[in-house]
Amino acid sequence: MLQPGNMDAFNHAIANLPTNDPIIEIGSFCGLSTNVVSYLKQKHGAPNKFFTCDRWIFENGGGPMLGKSRISHVHYREFVRDTFIRNVRMFSGDDSPHTIELFSDEFFQAWEANQVATDVYGRDVRLGGPISFCYVDGNHTYDFAKRDFTNTDKYLVRGGFVLLDDSAPGSVGEAPQVAQDIIETGRYAVVAQTPNYLFKKL
Repeated sequence: MLQPGNMDAFNHAIANLPTNDPIIEIGSFCGLSTNVVSYLKQKHGAPNKFFTCDRWIFENGGGPMLGKSRISHVHYREFVRDTFIRNVRMFSGDDSPHTIELFSDEFFQAWEANQVATDVYGRDVRLGGPISFCYVDGNHTYDFAKRDFTNTDKYLVRGGFVLLDDSAPGSVGEAPQVAQDIIETGRYAVVAQTPNYLFKKL
């Protein structure tokens, strides 16, 4: 699940990163977007560290079973998490990101505290500091998506980028409202709509 236009936005952001500060991805699912970002880092010679965060517990996960299927949410979560780990190890193994198994709120709390975290590959890494680019693709409800932006904004350097997934007008979820809120701050320029919004911090 990756909007093709997001790849164009990734490419623009990574080709024009203002600093060598980390790239953040909020929400990783099975690793497609993670691998694309890793590939583009390599293509453009970007030395920035890459962090992702996900607990693989989905906002529509109420009830024990996945829809009307015989698949439990527990087994679905395990499948998606294991698929992410395999995919990223296979396609980004020489420069795999530090994926931290936390909700985004928890991740930013750890980031603010400069904690040492252990990623899903068993590597210890210190969190914290400025951010050059963030791809926001976590919980798409308004409160969560707005907090993800607010937390990102706190650390994003001037000239840094934010790509807000499912923010195009008419998208399912409430990210389009968050996009309008970002525009209304007057502190971000719309770099592109592909159709999702790519913002640059002024």
